[in-house]
Amino acid sequence: MTVTTVALPRRLASLVRIEHTVFALPFAYVGAFLAVDGWPGLGNVVWVTVAMVGARTLAMALNRLVDAELDARNPRTASRELPSGALAAWQVIVLCGLAFTVFLVAVFQLDPIVRWLWPIPVALFFAYPYLKRFTWLCHLWLGACLGLAPVGAWLAVSGSAPWEAWVLGGAVLLWVAGFDLFYSLYDLEHDRQEGLHSWAVRFGERGVFRGARLFHAGTVLLLLLAGSGLGVGPLYWAGVAAVAVLLAYEHSLVRPGDLRRLDAAFFTVNGIISLVFLGFVALDVLW
Repeated sequence: MTVTTVALPRRLASLVRIEHTVFALPFAYVGAFLAVDGWPGLGNVVWVTVAMVGARTLAMALNRLVDAELDARNPRTASRELPSGALAAWQVIVLCGLAFTVFLVAVFQLDPIVRWLWPIPVALFFAYPYLKRFTWLCHLWLGACLGLAPVGAWLAVSGSAPWEAWVLGGAVLLWVAGFDLFYSLYDLEHDRQEGLHSWAVRFGERGVFRGARLFHAGTVLLLLLAGSGLGVGPLYWAGVAAVAVLLAYEHSLVRPGDLRRLDAAFFTVNGIISLVFLGFVALDVLW
């Protein structure tokens, strides 16, 4: 086995930032648990997991393909796998095909309704990479992509999606959009030079902080609203309180003019938020 063959899986995993699955996957489990107010069954959990991994891999690989030339001109991203030449475009295209196949196989093991609805997330994935060329609302579109995780899992295990499922999806949408506003600060000057659109380009650094606070306040309110319609127990409410505290901590880490702890705010805290909320919801419905 050649060094190149050994390195290829590692490079592909790095391309799609497989570790960032921690953002959306726990909320898919939240949707599945709340849909049945208990354990949704091992088969459902396994196939929801496979579907999520396939969908997210497809979305990230498409994003990297579409943005390869932009990434090459950005000092922060020029070392990524495609612009650096560590991976060829055809290899990423093959990965897209495999991820799409995995996603479809998983979808057809779940409730029949999702066999008709799978084109919706795929269409969102295809559109997202192009939006920064046209609108600063791209962050909300990204939030919608991840916000489908709890809604899709709810549908996949129960065959229906009541209003509480959509409110939960809206909470995830605002959560993701809020922390993606922070992430846009990394490329503020580059985006201006390239004529790209982002919340940071449109409203400036202080506008990013105001928008993120607004979105994350909305996240907490929507989690409260979803819980009010579900008849959840005290551990769910404790989970919402924990999310609120962690979001407040995230916002304390960065401020206009001081982005030294932006990585911790973006990656570490948000990963903890999704896992902590899943833990509280799982205990609430299973205990």
